[in-house]
Amino acid sequence: MAVIGVAGLASFAACLWLTSLSPAWAFYFSPLRAWEFAAGGLATLAPTASCRPQLRAAQGWLGLALIAAAYLCLSEDLPFPGWYALLPVAGTVLVLLSGAGERELTGWRAPAAALSLPPLQWIGALSYSLYLWHWPVIVYAQMLVPDLNAPQRLGCGALALALSVFSYHLIENPGRRFGWLTAGARALAPALALTGAGVAVAYANAHLATRNIDPAQRGIEQAAEQPSTARALDKSCLLDFNTVKPKPCAFGPADAAHTIVLFGDSHADHWSTPLVEAAKRNNTKVVTYLKSSCRASRLSTFNAVLKRYYTECDAWREQAIGEIIRRKPRLVVISEFSFGNLTRDMPDASREAETARWQAGLRSTLQAFSQAGVETAVIRDTPISDSFADSCVARALWWREAPSRCDTPRTEAANDGVAAAERAVVKSVPGTLYVDLTDRFCGATECHVFINGKLAFRDRHHLATAFAKTLEGPLEKALF
Repeated sequence: MAVIGVAGLASFAACLWLTSLSPAWAFYFSPLRAWEFAAGGLATLAPTASCRPQLRAAQGWLGLALIAAAYLCLSEDLPFPGWYALLPVAGTVLVLLSGAGERELTGWRAPAAALSLPPLQWIGALSYSLYLWHWPVIVYAQMLVPDLNAPQRLGCGALALALSVFSYHLIENPGRRFGWLTAGARALAPALALTGAGVAVAYANAHLATRNIDPAQRGIEQAAEQPSTARALDKSCLLDFNTVKPKPCAFGPADAAHTIVLFGDSHADHWSTPLVEAAKRNNTKVVTYLKSSCRASRLSTFNAVLKRYYTECDAWREQAIGEIIRRKPRLVVISEFSFGNLTRDMPDASREAETARWQAGLRSTLQAFSQAGVETAVIRDTPISDSFADSCVARALWWREAPSRCDTPRTEAANDGVAAAERAVVKSVPGTLYVDLTDRFCGATECHVFINGKLAFRDRHHLATAFAKTLEGPLEKALF
């Protein structure tokens, strides 16, 4: 038990660390999920004979409640697995602990009795097969139909269930009866062979869409493989929702002649790669002050994930502005998510009222720097695509269509009205420059997601690093 416990704690600590940097990697990297298996293993080894049946029943119901809470409360907006994974894991452990000696307590008071109902036993027997099948069914269905409606989703569930029944009875159950599965050490070689085959199949499937030389496919691969400069060197430079204390990250020589500060939210962060590369050629150091979903503008906003006003952003912003002014940089570069639905920050306000409030917040930030003698450059926000760029282009290639099917009308994507409001504020504050690179994304009528063989965005509105690097020249010309 001690070995399992130590291994589980190490896995959990590593999982917490990587979740804060990259939830996707933490989710899919199996060693970092080993703590969940360790928790189940410890639950089966824990002594329970001395526990009263009533206590085990209470544990079981509490465990089911935690599992239900995880289902109802966890969402795609939360960093998972991390701390949030404790909710379903702890619930499962409690259910396992309650199952020992369940014959001593039956009826409605015992969760083990409820879980012994034939339909639940049937689903439980199929659960592993269903776990394996549901993912490819959903992924391929969404490739064929981007926006699945409720009946189509139910159809996917039914198909996954049917495939699970098939594989359970024809593959999983017969496999249990093979002699080598109970032959001790003799099972190791074929098990490893099957594991290796599974890994090979998974690897082949993952790279099937990008093995030929289609430049569009290569663009998707590059967008997925290359992180931004800031996050490649220190993935914690873009602070999470809860962090209040600024954490500046510096890139470039410590003895550089000049310093430029990059300040804002993730829409500032995605400019870090071209800015750092351009700065290197101009003997300039870049220092970043970045926080997720936190604009540089002095504007209190409602955070949809936290479900309340984003007070952590307000506190961080004021501290960051003070630190930046004390640094006396040559230039502060600001960019922020400004082309979204501004009325989401004040649900009861009109678009005009909210735009005016945003303008006042931006003006206040720019004036703080201007009055301190610090020059500022505001980069116009990037266009917003109608669809997720990577999946849309992948579907287009699947159907042998041009990536241009994923373009968005310029009037919808670029939001010239918001840009005009932003430009007016910039012009009203001395020592402030406005940088507009929209024409690098958009033609006269359409804004593109695939440009010169590269995927421009990694989602709907964040720049893909491979494409961002192509903007080094225009950015350098504007800022240096």
